[in-house]
Amino acid sequence: MARPLSPLKLNIELQDILQTIARSREAPHSLVQRAEIVLSASTGCYNKTISKDLGLCEETVGFWRKRWVDNTAELEKFKNKPKQLREAVGQVLADRPRPGSPGTFTAEQICQLLAVACETPPEHLSHWTQPELARTVINRGIVANISASSVGRFLKSGEFKTPSDQILVESYGR
Repeated sequence: MARPLSPLKLNIELQDILQTIARSREAPHSLVQRAEIVLSASTGCYNKTISKDLGLCEETVGFWRKRWVDNTAELEKFKNKPKQLREAVGQVLADRPRPGSPGTFTAEQICQLLAVACETPPEHLSHWTQPELARTVINRGIVANISASSVGRFLKSGEFKTPSDQILVESYGR
């Protein structure tokens, strides 16, 4: 038989934040589920019940319940500081960074590369090519080494996309 778990104690501030997350339509689904786990645990529900209600395995519910309990003291530091508390709750319920190789280029280097691409090309070029742009950012010392395909990938990810709805409202008063 499993040992009974005491309900999590949530103050009103934490309850409001978690309920806002749980009702959110913009928050990632995983964050909504984790908020629901904590809210259900605060009402005294067992992990097995929560897992059935949310369609999760018991281990997942137990993991997030334990993570919340382990970080309760950290959250107490932000009592009566709603903005910081909201951010801290988000950090507790967020995924931890996963292992893997770090990015090769910094955000600053990518921004500088995009800025160079916006400049007028040298006189001998009618327009920037990916290899020419790669050579230029290397020569300027922005990056030590970069391939033309990486330049193309950064340019493609930074392309302008038109919004689906109007940005500006038409003026009817004139």
